[in-house]
Amino acid sequence: MTATIDSSSTGRATELLTGVLLGDNIAQEHGFWRQLIRTQPFRRQDLGTSDERLCLAYERMRILNDSLDSGARLAADLRALAALHEWLGPVDPALTTVAGIHYNLFLGSLLDHQADGRRDLSDFLRLRSIGTFLCTEVAHGNDAAAVETTASYDRERDGFVLHTPHAGAQKFMPNTSPAGGPKTGLVAARLLVDGTDQGVFLFLVPLTDAERALPGVRVRRLSARLGSPVDHSVTSFDQVFVGREALLGGEHGRIGDDGEFSSVLGNRRHRLLTSIGRVTSGKISMSACAVGSARATLAVAVRYGGHRYISGPRGSRRVPVIAHRSHHGPLVRAMATVFGMSLLHRRAMERWEKESDGPNRAEAERLVAVAKGWITWEARDVIVECRERCGAQALLEHNGINALITGVEGAITAEGDNLAIHVKAATEMLLVTEQAAYDVPAGGGTGDLTDTRFLVGLLTALERIWFDRAREGMGRAPSGDPLERWNRASGPALRGVEAHAQRQAAEAYADAVASLPDGPARDRLVELQRLFVLDRIARDSGDLLAAGRMTVHQVEELSNRSEELIAAVAPHLPALVDSFALPRELLADWPIAGADYVDSYDDPEAAWQPDGGRTSGTEQ
Repeated sequence: MTATIDSSSTGRATELLTGVLLGDNIAQEHGFWRQLIRTQPFRRQDLGTSDERLCLAYERMRILNDSLDSGARLAADLRALAALHEWLGPVDPALTTVAGIHYNLFLGSLLDHQADGRRDLSDFLRLRSIGTFLCTEVAHGNDAAAVETTASYDRERDGFVLHTPHAGAQKFMPNTSPAGGPKTGLVAARLLVDGTDQGVFLFLVPLTDAERALPGVRVRRLSARLGSPVDHSVTSFDQVFVGREALLGGEHGRIGDDGEFSSVLGNRRHRLLTSIGRVTSGKISMSACAVGSARATLAVAVRYGGHRYISGPRGSRRVPVIAHRSHHGPLVRAMATVFGMSLLHRRAMERWEKESDGPNRAEAERLVAVAKGWITWEARDVIVECRERCGAQALLEHNGINALITGVEGAITAEGDNLAIHVKAATEMLLVTEQAAYDVPAGGGTGDLTDTRFLVGLLTALERIWFDRAREGMGRAPSGDPLERWNRASGPALRGVEAHAQRQAAEAYADAVASLPDGPARDRLVELQRLFVLDRIARDSGDLLAAGRMTVHQVEELSNRSEELIAAVAPHLPALVDSFALPRELLADWPIAGADYVDSYDDPEAAWQPDGGRTSGTEQ
C-alpha cells in the first residue's frame, strides 16, 4: 500500500472531490455550519448524566438560534435544513433531533400554512417557546391516517377541544417535557365537525411552561432511549380548548367565519398528507444526518488505522494496521459507499427542489423516500464497520463513534420507518409497472467489467428482474386474497426498491464523473464508482447469470476486479478523507483521530513520569 503522490495535484483533486460531495456552492450552503461547529460551545464536553447532556443540547440550540439571521429563513430553506443535519449530526445527535423538529417540522409547517392569516411567530423565532411535533401515537406509528386524538369543533366558543380517548391514542415520543424551556406543539388530531370526521389536521397547542405541563395536558417522560438523550415523552389531552386560529388550515381544509368546514380535497388521506408535508423535507434531513455521520466515522477510522501500529509479519518492522488488506479493504469499500450515499442524497434533494410543485412530484417524493431508507441503512453498515476497525477504542464515549451508531438508528426510524416507506415505494412501483407507465431503461456498454455503462446497466437489469419476480409472485396468489397477493410479491419487490436506489446512486456517480476534468479527481471517482457497482452486482451475480446478463467468466472475474480497485484506492484514503472537509476541531475532539491518541490516556501521576509518580491507588 504505497504510492507516490504529488501534493499540488492532490490538493486540487481534494478540492474537486469536495465539490462532488458538497455541491457547487460550498461556502453559502455549508460555510455557516462548518464554522459553527468549530466554536467552543460545540466542542466535545465531558458530561456524565443524561440530563446534563440534554441540557447541553438545548443550550446549544439557543446558541444556534442566536447565531442565525432568521430562524424563519432557515425553516424555509431545504438546503440549509439538510446542512444543519449534515454537520450537527456528528457533533450532537440530541441537538440535531430537537433542532430539526423545531425548525423543520414545527416552524416549517407553520410557515407552510399561512394562507388563512399570518401568525405571530416571535415566541418561536426567539425560542421563548420551543416547538415540537406530535403525530405518532402509542398505537399508531407509520399509519398516521389512523391517529385517534380528536379535535372537536365547538361552535359556541369558535374553537376546538382536543382529547385523548384511550391509552393507545397518547402521543408517543415527541420531546414535550419542560426540559429546555416552555414547549408548544403541532398536534395531529382528527377534526370532528358536528360529529363528522373530516380527517387529520395539525393544531397549534401550548403544552408546558418552564416547569410543568399546562392544564389539561399530561406529559410523562419515557424511559431512556438508546443513544443520545432527548426528552421523549407520552402526551395526552383532557378536553383542552384552543381557538379556531389553532387549526393549520388552507385549501386542504378550513373552518370559515360561518363555522362551516370546506376543502378542495375530497380525500381525507390527501388532507393529512398536505398537513404533514414537512415529513418529506424531514426525510431529506435524515439522509443528510446519516451521510454526515458516516463521513465523520470513516474519517476517524482511516486516521486511526494510519497511526495504530502493529507488528509486521515474521518480526519485520512495525506497520500501520491500515497497511493490511484485511483492514483497508473494508474501509475502501466504505469509502465507495459513502460517496454513493452522498451523491444520491444530493440527487434526491435536487430532484425534490425541482419537482415538488410540478407534474413529477410523486416520483420525486418517492425518490426522497427510497433514498432515505437506503442511505440510512447503508450509513449504519458503514458506521458499524468503522467501529470494528477501531476496536475497543471506539466503544468509549469520548471517541465519538458509539453515539453515531445509536444516532443513525434514530434516523432509520424517524420520518417514516425505513421498511414501511420502502414497502410503500414498492407498491407504487409495482402499480405503475403493471400500468406500463414505468419502465427500467435498457443498459448499454461493451460487456467489459471496466465499462461503467455496462455495470450500471446490470443494476438496471437487476431492478427489472426483481420487479418481474414480484409480479410473477402476485400472479400465483389465490384470487380474492389481497394480503397473500402482496405477501407473495413483497420480498422481491423490496429487492427491486433496493436495486432502484443503487441504480440511482450509480447514475449520480456517472453524472459526477462527467462533471470533472481529466485528472486525479476523476480517476479516483471512477475507481470508487466501479467498486461501488461491482460490490452490488456481486451479491446478485447468480441472478444476472441466470438472466443471461453476465457470462460465467464475468462472474468469476468480479472478485479480481474488486481487489484491483481496492489496491488502487487504498493509498488515497487519507486524501479522500480530506475531501470530506471536516473541521480539524471536530476531529481533534475525538482522541483516536489523532496520531497522539495515546496521550489522552497518559497518567500524570504514574511511575513512568520524570518525577517517578506522586501517588498510587485507583482514581475514582
